[in-house]
Amino acid sequence: MTWIGVILMGAVGLFLSAFFSGSETGFYRATRLRLVLDALAGDRVSRGLAWLTNHPLLFVATTLIGNNLANYITTLAIVMGTHLVTGPGHVAELFTPLLFVPVFFVYGELLPKNLFLQAPNRLLRRGGPLFLLCVGLFAPITSLLWALNVVLGRLAGRSPEQVRLTLARRELHQVLEEGHEAGILRPAQRGLARGVFAMAHQPVGRFTTPLEQLPRARSDMSKSDVLRLARRYRIAVVPVEAAGAQGELVGYLRVIDLGLSKKNEVGPLYPMLDIADDTSHVAALTQMQSANESLARVVNAKGQTAGVITVDRLRETLFHSDHTDSDDRALR
Repeated sequence: MTWIGVILMGAVGLFLSAFFSGSETGFYRATRLRLVLDALAGDRVSRGLAWLTNHPLLFVATTLIGNNLANYITTLAIVMGTHLVTGPGHVAELFTPLLFVPVFFVYGELLPKNLFLQAPNRLLRRGGPLFLLCVGLFAPITSLLWALNVVLGRLAGRSPEQVRLTLARRELHQVLEEGHEAGILRPAQRGLARGVFAMAHQPVGRFTTPLEQLPRARSDMSKSDVLRLARRYRIAVVPVEAAGAQGELVGYLRVIDLGLSKKNEVGPLYPMLDIADDTSHVAALTQMQSANESLARVVNAKGQTAGVITVDRLRETLFHSDHTDSDDRALR
């Protein structure tokens, strides 16, 4: 090979090293919301990059293969250039690559990472077509890495995604601790954030009150009887069941509405929101607050009523010290 071919090969290897190293930094620094908005606006490249954010293992595998390919090409170019100067089999082949390490570190690693750190979205978008092309070209190899990931996950009992989530929660916990020590976060804010982390993966069925333990009114009861029931059990909302069908909930009443109303009629009767028992705590709380509902019916996979949950109950668990303490132990 001539010197022109060696120089071109080294330039290609250096470019690929800079491209994949910078893209890795840009991928983790890019604003996901902007990628999604650009994708919704019809940008195909942004759509592909947004898809990669939901499949990080594919992105990491493509970057890993690309960096190894770049290192192989640059090393081969250096060795072939050494052959042209000293001839094959010379001891200089062992030491010449070491002389070029600082050059490739600065221009193939450090500089591109700095550039992508400063403008992640812009540079990631411009390099997006090439990266998506590499995703397709490296697909046969990345599929093998994906299979290896699945096997290792089964052997370890936890998938790498679960490990990454645990590490991410630990990092967030450290950020909260630093914010509290710096005086940025008040104790209540810190406790609320820790409570959200602790309850995020808990199913709402864990906090459900079973029907047999639930004080409830009948649809044919008078206003005074409903208020008496609420005072006896000290509840702010009263579930209402059909008069002729025990356990069949038709809605709920708010005690404050009954107390402020001057009418003798019972009402208004609010419909009950249905939430699956495997819904997460935070998702159920968000759903109830969005619908402005105080009480919801929890149903199992067969659609049967497993119990009810109040929005106050879900809020209280976010500040409960037992949950936040257990979350701290899990993070450690």
